[in-house]
Amino acid sequence: MEQSPIIAPSILASDFSRLGEEVRAIEGAADWVHVDVMDNHFVPNLTIGLPVVQSLRKATSIPFDVHLMITDPQRWAPAYAEAGAYNVTFHAEACDDPVALAKTLRAAGAKAGLAIDRDTPVEPYLELLPYLDTILIMTIKAGFGGQAFMPEMLGKVRDVRRRATVNNLEIRVEVDGGIAADTIEQAAEAGADAFVAGTAVYGAADPAEAIRKLRGLAAGAMGVA
Repeated sequence: MEQSPIIAPSILASDFSRLGEEVRAIEGAADWVHVDVMDNHFVPNLTIGLPVVQSLRKATSIPFDVHLMITDPQRWAPAYAEAGAYNVTFHAEACDDPVALAKTLRAAGAKAGLAIDRDTPVEPYLELLPYLDTILIMTIKAGFGGQAFMPEMLGKVRDVRRRATVNNLEIRVEVDGGIAADTIEQAAEAGADAFVAGTAVYGAADPAEAIRKLRGLAAGAMGVA
């Protein structure tokens, strides 16, 4: 099934002192808001957590795409679903039983996503696709914004898309890291249909216009109107 592209601006690239305004600036343009939760343990960086997600949820109607770069997601992830996140993605490297956690997230009312970091092969996780709503392929090393896109990661995207197509699965294949006007078409051609964009949106003079431009490029590469 052809799906139109999802553009998910990452608030990691926004002005944290004006988070509510920064999210409202992309109302009507963004499909999802990508929320990077880092615990200074799984990744060497510390960002926002559950209280910010809970309060920001009241500030916008855009669905939240929460990306948990944290240790022990089994313990913490369900609370993000309960806080109203649309999609909650946890890392394969941090979870012993991804299928069980995916079921828990779905039961709590969220879509379930699995993230694959730069140095992790995707093959062992392809058989889990039927239990997932989203698979997030990192096109950088997880943990820092502003890194350069790594086209060599697109082989994983192709592998996931191939398996999803063969098995007729409805799953979003999301990419995160260095997605901008000069890289989004490559990712879309490889089979991605959800795109996290940080500085490409929040570094632009007009974030909403930047989103529309990215969506047009992705849609063209995907062959959808």
